[in-house]
Amino acid sequence: MDTLDLHSNMLHGSLVVPPMSTTYFSISENSLVGRIDPLFCKLRDLRYLDLSSNNLSGTIPQCLGNFSSSLLVLNLRGNNLNGNMPSTCGDGNQLQTLDLSYNNLRGKIPKSLIKCKELHILNLGHNQMTDTFPFMVQSFSKLQLLILASNKFYGPIWHPHRFFGFVNLNIIDLSFNDFTGSLPSHYFQNWTSMEETSYNKSQLKYIGEGSYSYSVTMINKGQNLPYIRIFTFFMCIDFSNNKFHGEIPRTIGDLQTLVVLNLSSNNFTGPIPPSLGNLIKLESLDLSQNKLSDQIPQQFTRLTFLEYLNLTDNELVGPIPQAGQIGIFENSSFEGNWGLCGPPLSKKCGTSPLPPHDNEKSDDSILSGFGWEAVAIGYGCELIIGLMLGYIITSRSPYLVFKVFRVTPPRRLGGVNR
Repeated sequence: MDTLDLHSNMLHGSLVVPPMSTTYFSISENSLVGRIDPLFCKLRDLRYLDLSSNNLSGTIPQCLGNFSSSLLVLNLRGNNLNGNMPSTCGDGNQLQTLDLSYNNLRGKIPKSLIKCKELHILNLGHNQMTDTFPFMVQSFSKLQLLILASNKFYGPIWHPHRFFGFVNLNIIDLSFNDFTGSLPSHYFQNWTSMEETSYNKSQLKYIGEGSYSYSVTMINKGQNLPYIRIFTFFMCIDFSNNKFHGEIPRTIGDLQTLVVLNLSSNNFTGPIPPSLGNLIKLESLDLSQNKLSDQIPQQFTRLTFLEYLNLTDNELVGPIPQAGQIGIFENSSFEGNWGLCGPPLSKKCGTSPLPPHDNEKSDDSILSGFGWEAVAIGYGCELIIGLMLGYIITSRSPYLVFKVFRVTPPRRLGGVNR
C-alpha cells in the first residue's frame, strides 16, 4: 500500500502507524488522541505525513522529520503537542513543508533547521516559542511562506551583517510577538519575488504545488481569513503587534506586487512614505495604532485596488485625499487623527484646532491660571486674620467663648465663679 488518505472521516481513538510501505499518509481533521508513536520513524519510504487538526498530545518524537531523506511534507498543525521543536532536518533531507503551528511548543528553533535548504513553507505560528529572529532562513532560496506569528520571539529582525533579504518569499507573518528595533531605509531591497510586476496567467501556480496543497489562515482586510489554496502571486507582509520603531522604510514601495500590508500596533514614527503609492496591486493596508505624522500622501490616489484601509490612531494632519479609491472610505478608516480634515470627516479644512489634550483643561489647569503665588498669599492672609480674631476674643471676652461652645467655665482659685 502506497497511499492512505483518511482525512475528514470523524475518526477517534488513538493514532495508529500505517504499513511500512506507505509513502503518503494523511489522517488530518479527525478526533484522534494520544501521542505520536516513535514507530513512525521507521517509515523509510514516507514522503507525505499529515496528522494536522486532531487532538494529539505529548512531545514530538525527536526522530520525526529526521528519519528519511525522502520526506517532503510534515504537517502537525492544530494539535496539543508540547515540549521543544525537534531537530527536523538531517543531512541530505528534502523537506519542503514544515508546519508545527497551533500547538503548545516552547523553547528555541533548533540550529539544525539550517539544513532544511529545500523548504518552501515554514509555519511555526501560534505556539509559545521564545527565540530571536531566525536569520538562517534567508539562505533558503526556495522559501515562499514564513509564519512565526503569535509566539514570544523577540529582538531585531535586521542585522547589518546578517540580513540579505528574501529572494523567493511570498508571505511573511511576524505578528503578535516582541520583535523590536528599527528597519533601515534599504530593508526591503532584494525581496525579488515581491518586486516582479508581471506574471503569466497561463502558468498560475499555488504555494506548495508539486509537493502539497497547502492551506493557511491569515489576517486580511481586518479579518482572520482561511486560504484553502494560495496562488503564488498573493504577496503579504504582516509585522503588526510588535514593538518596531523609527520610520517605515521607503523601499517598501519597491514591492509592487504586495496585496496585503499590515504594520499596525507598533511605534512607527515620521511620515507615511509616498512610495506606498507604488503598490498598485495593494488590496489591504493597515497602518493603525502607530505614531505616524504629517499628511496622507497624495500618491495614495493611485491605489485603485484598495478595499481595506485603516489609518486610525496616529498623528496625521491635513486634508484627506479625495481622488481615486481612497475617496470611498468612511470615518472609521481615519478616526483618532486629531489633525485630519475634509470628507468623510465632518471637520472642514482651513482651521487649525489644538490637539484634544490641549483643549480639555482640568481643574488644576484652571487654577494654575490664577498663579499659585496668589493662592498661597490668600491662604496666608486668612490664617493671620483668623489668629488675630481668636486672640482678641479669648483675651477680652473669654466667657463669650464658653457661651458659644457651651463649656462650663473653670472655678477660680479660692472662691466660686459667679
